Amino acid sequence: MVDASSPSKQTHALIVAAGVGARAGLERPKQFEPIGGKPMVRHSVERFLSHPGIDQVWIVIAEDQKEPMAGALAALPSYRLVVGGATRQQSVYNGLAAIRQAGGAKNILIHDAARPFVSHAVIDRLIERLESEPAAIPVLPSVDTMVQTEGGRLERTVDRNSLWRVQTPQAFDFSMLLAAHDTFPPERDATDDAQIFRAAGHVVTVVDGDESLKKYTLPADFGGKETSAMRQIRTGMGYDVHRLAAGEELWLGGIKIDHETGLVGHSDADVLLHALTDALLGAAAAGDIGDHFPPSDSQWRGAASARFVEYAASLIREQGGLIHNVDMTVICEAPKIKPHRDAIRAAVAAMLSIDIDRVSIKATTTEGLGFTGRREGIAAQAIATVSLEEN
Repeated sequence: MVDASSPSKQTHALIVAAGVGARAGLERPKQFEPIGGKPMVRHSVERFLSHPGIDQVWIVIAEDQKEPMAGALAALPSYRLVVGGATRQQSVYNGLAAIRQAGGAKNILIHDAARPFVSHAVIDRLIERLESEPAAIPVLPSVDTMVQTEGGRLERTVDRNSLWRVQTPQAFDFSMLLAAHDTFPPERDATDDAQIFRAAGHVVTVVDGDESLKKYTLPADFGGKETSAMRQIRTGMGYDVHRLAAGEELWLGGIKIDHETGLVGHSDADVLLHALTDALLGAAAAGDIGDHFPPSDSQWRGAASARFVEYAASLIREQGGLIHNVDMTVICEAPKIKPHRDAIRAAVAAMLSIDIDRVSIKATTTEGLGFTGRREGIAAQAIATVSLEEN
C-alpha cells in the first residue's frame, strides 16, 4: 500500500454500484444479484482489492443501499462507500469529489459493477498505459455486421472496422478527469467518462479489452448460463514442480508463507497456481502454461501467478464456460499446509470468482522419498471441473 501521506502516488478504483437495474427485471438491484455464487458487485470489489497496483477502492451506492452492500461485501478488507446521485455521471462525480476531499490521487480507474469479471490483466494494461498517457479505455472489435436503422427499417451498413465496443474500467489522470467533470454541461447525458474527458479536449487511448467483461443488463443475462442443460462437462488436470532454495520467497496458492526456503522460478514460482493454471487450460483445451506465459519472455519475470490463473479462467468464460470446482494437492515435507488452507482457498476462490466451498486444497508427503522427501522441492497437482456451452 502506498503511503497515504503521498496521494499523488496513489491509484484508486471507483466502482459505480448505485443503480437499481430496472431493465434486469429482478426483485433487487442487479448489483446484489448472485452471479457465480456471490453478489455481482463483490466480484469487482475483490478483483480490485487483490490487485497490487490499486491503493484504495471506493464504491458508489444509493442512499438506501448501505446495509445490503455491507452484507454483499462481508469480511472483505478496507474499502470506502460514497453516496451517488440521480445519474451515473453525478454518481461518478460524487465519488471523485470524495476522493479529492480525502487527499486526492494520481490515477483513477472508473468501473461499472455490472461488469463483474474484470481481470488483473486488463487492470495491468490500463495502469501501464497511464504511465505515458492521460487516459485509456478497454475496447473490443465489432465482429458482427453493423447497420443503421430508422423506423424499423435498415438504412445503411456501417463499416465495422471503425467501430469498437467500449468496456470498463476506464483509467484516467485523476486531476484531469475531475476538472473535466467540473466543466461538463450538466444537461448533457454522458454514458461513460471517456466522453466527458474528450469533451474537455483531452486524448483517450485504447487498450485490448476482455470478452469476460460482459455487462449484465437484461433478464436473460442473469441465471441463464448456470441453468442451461445444453452444456458439456470438461475436466482438466495440472501438475508442476519447483525447486526449493535459500533466499527465495515461498508463494503457495497466492499466499506468501514464511519459511526458511522458497521456490525458484521465472515468475513467483507458485507451484500450486501453476498446476491450477494448467488444469484450467486443459479443461479449455487451450494448451499449457508455457504456451501462454513462456519463461523466455522477460515480462513474466517475478510475475504474480494469480495473473496466470485469472487469464486461464477468462479463456473458459470466453467460451461461455463456468468453473464448477477445483481440487488441488500440495506434495511436500514442509511447510505444513493446514494452517494456511483457508487463506489459500479464499485467494483461489477470488481469482476464479467462485464460492470458497468449490475450492479444495489438500497436502501430503512422500514419507521421505524422492526430491520432495529430501525437501529439495515442492510438487502440486490440480483438477478443474468446468462446463462449456454446446456449439
